[in-house]
Amino acid sequence: MSTDADEQAGDDRQKYEFKKVIEELQEFEGSGTQLVTIYIPDDKQVSSVVEHVIQEHSEASNIKSKQTRTNVQDALTSIKDRLRYYDTFPPENGIVIFSGAVNSGGGQTEMITRVLESPSEPIQSFRYHCDSAFLTEPLENMLLDKGLFGLIVLDRREANVGWLKGKRVEPVKSASSLVPGKQRKGGQSAQRFARLRLEAIDNFYQEIAEMADELMVPKRHDLDGILIGGPSPTKDEFVDGD
Repeated sequence: MSTDADEQAGDDRQKYEFKKVIEELQEFEGSGTQLVTIYIPDDKQVSSVVEHVIQEHSEASNIKSKQTRTNVQDALTSIKDRLRYYDTFPPENGIVIFSGAVNSGGGQTEMITRVLESPSEPIQSFRYHCDSAFLTEPLENMLLDKGLFGLIVLDRREANVGWLKGKRVEPVKSASSLVPGKQRKGGQSAQRFARLRLEAIDNFYQEIAEMADELMVPKRHDLDGILIGGPSPTKDEFVDGD
Protein backbone atom coordinates (compact mmCIF):
# COMPACT_ATOMS: atom_id res chain seq x y z
CA MET A 1 0.00 0.00 0.00
CA SER A 2 2.84 2.38 0.88
CA THR A 3 4.39 1.72 -2.53
CA ASP A 4 1.17 2.79 -4.27
CA ALA A 5 1.02 5.90 -2.09
CA ASP A 6 4.65 6.73 -2.88
CA GLU A 7 4.01 6.32 -6.61
CA GLN A 8 0.95 8.57 -6.42
CA ALA A 9 2.91 11.19 -4.50
CA GLY A 10 5.65 11.02 -7.13
CA ASP A 11 3.10 11.46 -9.93
CA ASP A 12 1.50 14.42 -8.17
CA ARG A 13 4.89 16.05 -7.65
CA GLN A 14 5.80 15.53 -11.30
CA LYS A 15 2.50 17.07 -12.42
CA TYR A 16 3.08 20.05 -10.12
CA GLU A 17 6.56 20.68 -11.53
CA PHE A 18 5.24 20.16 -15.05
CA LYS A 19 2.48 22.71 -14.47
CA LYS A 20 4.98 25.25 -13.12
CA VAL A 21 7.06 24.95 -16.30
CA ILE A 22 3.98 25.49 -18.48
CA GLU A 23 2.90 28.53 -16.46
CA GLU A 24 6.38 30.04 -16.80
CA LEU A 25 6.35 29.51 -20.56
CA GLN A 26 2.90 31.09 -20.86
CA GLU A 27 4.18 34.29 -19.25
CA PHE A 28 6.73 34.90 -21.99
CA GLU A 29 5.78 37.20 -24.85
CA GLY A 30 7.59 38.05 -28.04
CA SER A 31 7.11 40.39 -30.96
CA GLY A 32 5.77 39.12 -34.25
CA THR A 33 6.62 35.45 -34.79
CA GLN A 34 9.92 35.33 -32.94
CA LEU A 35 9.20 32.57 -30.41
CA VAL A 36 9.96 29.09 -31.73
CA THR A 37 8.50 25.87 -30.34
CA ILE A 38 9.44 22.38 -31.54
CA TYR A 39 7.69 19.19 -30.42
CA ILE A 40 9.77 16.07 -31.15
CA PRO A 41 8.34 12.54 -30.61
CA ASP A 42 10.69 9.84 -29.38
CA ASP A 43 10.63 7.98 -32.72
CA LYS A 44 11.83 11.01 -34.69
CA GLN A 45 15.52 10.90 -35.58
CA VAL A 46 17.39 13.86 -34.13
CA SER A 47 19.39 14.24 -37.35
CA SER A 48 16.20 14.86 -39.35
CA VAL A 49 15.13 17.51 -36.83
CA VAL A 50 18.51 19.23 -37.17
CA GLU A 51 18.08 19.25 -40.95
CA HIS A 52 14.64 20.84 -40.52
CA VAL A 53 16.04 23.50 -38.20
CA ILE A 54 18.85 24.30 -40.65
CA GLN A 55 16.29 24.65 -43.45
CA GLU A 56 14.14 26.97 -41.32
CA HIS A 57 17.25 29.01 -40.47
CA SER A 58 17.99 29.43 -44.17
CA GLU A 59 14.40 30.44 -44.99
CA ALA A 60 14.39 32.93 -42.10
CA SER A 61 16.94 34.99 -44.05
CA ASN A 62 13.99 36.15 -46.18
CA ILE A 63 12.29 37.86 -43.23
CA LYS A 64 12.18 41.59 -44.02
CA SER A 65 12.52 42.91 -40.47
CA LYS A 66 16.18 42.76 -39.47
CA GLN A 67 15.37 42.41 -35.77
CA THR A 68 12.84 39.63 -36.33
CA ARG A 69 15.18 37.87 -38.75
CA THR A 70 18.07 38.01 -36.28
CA ASN A 71 15.96 36.84 -33.34
CA VAL A 72 14.43 33.91 -35.22
CA GLN A 73 17.81 32.77 -36.54
CA ASP A 74 19.37 33.09 -33.08
CA ALA A 75 16.55 30.98 -31.63
CA LEU A 76 17.05 28.32 -34.30
CA THR A 77 20.80 28.29 -33.71
CA SER A 78 20.19 27.78 -29.99
CA ILE A 79 17.79 24.90 -30.72
CA LYS A 80 20.31 23.27 -33.05
CA ASP A 81 22.99 23.55 -30.36
CA ARG A 82 20.72 21.87 -27.80
CA LEU A 83 19.93 19.01 -30.17
CA ARG A 84 23.62 18.09 -30.26
CA TYR A 85 23.30 16.74 -26.72
CA TYR A 86 21.05 13.91 -27.93
CA ASP A 87 21.91 10.67 -29.69
CA THR A 88 19.98 9.13 -32.57
CA PHE A 89 16.56 9.53 -30.94
CA PRO A 90 15.13 11.75 -28.17
CA PRO A 91 14.47 10.29 -24.70
CA GLU A 92 11.27 8.39 -23.90
CA ASN A 93 8.08 10.37 -24.67
CA GLY A 94 10.12 12.88 -26.68
CA ILE A 95 11.26 16.44 -26.02
CA VAL A 96 9.91 19.95 -26.49
CA ILE A 97 12.24 22.91 -27.10
CA PHE A 98 11.23 26.54 -26.65
CA SER A 99 13.51 29.34 -27.79
CA GLY A 100 13.19 33.01 -28.67
CA ALA A 101 13.66 36.65 -27.74
CA VAL A 102 11.11 37.42 -25.02
CA ASN A 103 10.11 40.86 -23.80
CA SER A 104 12.01 41.75 -20.62
CA GLY A 105 10.58 45.25 -20.09
CA GLY A 106 11.63 48.73 -21.07
CA GLY A 107 11.60 47.83 -24.74
CA GLN A 108 14.33 45.24 -24.17
CA THR A 109 14.38 41.54 -25.06
CA GLU A 110 16.14 38.51 -23.62
CA MET A 111 17.01 35.35 -25.53
CA ILE A 112 15.89 32.24 -23.65
CA THR A 113 15.86 28.53 -24.42
CA ARG A 114 13.98 25.91 -22.41
CA VAL A 115 14.07 22.15 -22.98
CA LEU A 116 11.37 19.86 -21.60
CA GLU A 117 12.37 16.20 -21.67
CA SER A 118 10.13 13.15 -21.28
CA PRO A 119 6.73 14.80 -20.70
CA SER A 120 4.09 12.82 -18.83
CA GLU A 121 2.62 11.47 -22.08
CA PRO A 122 4.23 10.66 -25.44
CA ILE A 123 4.43 13.46 -27.97
CA GLN A 124 2.30 12.26 -30.87
CA SER A 125 3.83 14.07 -33.85
CA PHE A 126 6.61 16.42 -34.90
CA ARG A 127 5.55 20.05 -34.80
CA TYR A 128 7.37 23.28 -35.64
CA HIS A 129 5.67 26.50 -34.54
CA CYS A 130 6.56 30.22 -34.66
CA ASP A 131 4.41 32.86 -32.98
CA SER A 132 4.41 35.70 -30.46
CA ALA A 133 3.88 33.11 -27.71
CA PHE A 134 5.23 29.63 -27.09
CA LEU A 135 2.93 26.75 -28.03
CA THR A 136 1.95 25.04 -24.77
CA GLU A 137 -1.53 23.69 -25.57
CA PRO A 138 -0.37 20.09 -26.24
CA LEU A 139 1.35 20.09 -22.84
CA GLU A 140 -1.71 21.56 -21.13
CA ASN A 141 -3.82 18.75 -22.57
CA MET A 142 -1.52 16.24 -20.90
CA LEU A 143 -2.50 17.67 -17.51
CA LEU A 144 -6.23 17.30 -18.06
CA ASP A 145 -7.96 14.65 -15.98
CA LYS A 146 -8.67 12.03 -18.62
CA GLY A 147 -10.64 8.85 -18.21
CA LEU A 148 -8.78 5.56 -18.58
CA PHE A 149 -10.61 2.77 -20.37
CA GLY A 150 -9.48 -0.69 -21.32
CA LEU A 151 -10.07 -1.26 -25.03
CA ILE A 152 -10.74 -4.58 -26.80
CA VAL A 153 -11.40 -4.59 -30.55
CA LEU A 154 -11.96 -7.93 -32.25
CA ASP A 155 -13.39 -9.93 -35.08
CA ARG A 156 -12.84 -13.60 -35.86
CA ARG A 157 -9.57 -12.90 -37.66
CA GLU A 158 -7.68 -10.63 -35.29
CA ALA A 159 -7.93 -8.74 -32.04
CA ASN A 160 -6.25 -5.75 -30.44
CA VAL A 161 -6.10 -4.86 -26.76
CA GLY A 162 -4.98 -1.53 -25.34
CA TRP A 163 -5.99 1.71 -23.65
CA LEU A 164 -8.23 4.64 -24.41
CA LYS A 165 -6.86 7.70 -22.59
CA GLY A 166 -9.06 10.69 -23.28
CA LYS A 167 -9.17 10.77 -27.07
CA ARG A 168 -5.91 8.89 -27.51
CA VAL A 169 -5.83 5.18 -28.35
CA GLU A 170 -2.77 3.19 -27.25
CA PRO A 171 -2.59 -0.30 -28.80
CA VAL A 172 -0.61 -2.67 -26.58
CA LYS A 173 -1.20 -6.28 -27.64
CA SER A 174 -2.60 -8.03 -30.69
CA ALA A 175 -3.39 -11.57 -31.80
CA SER A 176 -4.39 -13.34 -35.01
CA SER A 177 -6.78 -16.26 -35.03
CA LEU A 178 -6.56 -19.72 -36.58
CA VAL A 179 -10.30 -19.82 -37.19
CA PRO A 180 -10.91 -21.43 -40.61
CA GLY A 181 -13.24 -19.89 -43.15
CA LYS A 182 -16.81 -21.04 -43.48
CA GLN A 183 -16.00 -23.24 -46.49
CA ARG A 184 -14.75 -26.66 -45.38
CA LYS A 185 -11.92 -28.50 -47.05
CA GLY A 186 -12.63 -31.55 -49.17
CA GLY A 187 -13.07 -34.81 -47.26
CA GLN A 188 -14.31 -33.18 -44.06
CA SER A 189 -17.84 -33.81 -42.92
CA ALA A 190 -19.94 -30.71 -42.33
CA GLN A 191 -20.52 -31.69 -38.71
CA ARG A 192 -16.84 -32.28 -37.94
CA PHE A 193 -15.81 -29.07 -39.70
CA ALA A 194 -18.37 -27.04 -37.75
CA ARG A 195 -17.13 -28.54 -34.47
CA LEU A 196 -13.47 -27.75 -35.26
CA ARG A 197 -14.38 -24.23 -36.27
CA LEU A 198 -16.28 -23.59 -33.04
CA GLU A 199 -13.32 -24.93 -31.04
CA ALA A 200 -10.97 -22.57 -32.88
CA ILE A 201 -13.29 -19.63 -32.21
CA ASP A 202 -13.53 -20.52 -28.52
CA ASN A 203 -9.74 -20.84 -28.24
CA PHE A 204 -9.30 -17.45 -29.88
CA TYR A 205 -11.77 -15.80 -27.51
CA GLN A 206 -9.90 -17.38 -24.60
CA GLU A 207 -6.61 -15.98 -25.89
CA ILE A 208 -8.13 -12.50 -26.15
CA ALA A 209 -9.52 -12.73 -22.61
CA GLU A 210 -6.11 -13.75 -21.25
CA MET A 211 -4.43 -10.83 -23.05
CA ALA A 212 -6.98 -8.43 -21.58
CA ASP A 213 -6.56 -9.89 -18.08
CA GLU A 214 -2.77 -9.56 -18.18
CA LEU A 215 -3.01 -5.94 -19.27
CA MET A 216 -5.99 -4.64 -17.33
CA VAL A 217 -6.19 -6.52 -14.03
CA PRO A 218 -3.11 -4.73 -12.59
CA LYS A 219 -4.80 -1.41 -13.50
CA ARG A 220 -8.31 -2.38 -12.40
CA HIS A 221 -8.48 0.28 -9.67
CA ASP A 222 -7.62 3.03 -12.17
CA LEU A 223 -10.04 1.97 -14.90
CA ASP A 224 -13.23 3.86 -15.65
CA GLY A 225 -14.50 0.92 -17.68
CA ILE A 226 -13.76 -1.50 -20.51
CA LEU A 227 -14.90 -0.84 -24.07
CA ILE A 228 -15.38 -3.74 -26.49
CA GLY A 229 -15.76 -3.12 -30.21
CA GLY A 230 -16.23 -5.23 -33.30
CA PRO A 231 -18.95 -6.87 -35.41
CA SER A 232 -22.05 -7.46 -33.29
CA PRO A 233 -22.20 -11.29 -33.45
CA THR A 234 -18.51 -11.67 -32.63
CA LYS A 235 -18.52 -9.02 -29.92
CA ASP A 236 -21.66 -10.45 -28.30
CA GLU A 237 -20.29 -14.00 -28.35
CA PHE A 238 -17.09 -12.83 -26.68
CA VAL A 239 -18.92 -10.89 -23.96
CA ASP A 240 -21.38 -13.72 -23.29
CA GLY A 241 -18.62 -16.31 -23.23
CA ASP A 242 -20.41 -18.56 -25.73
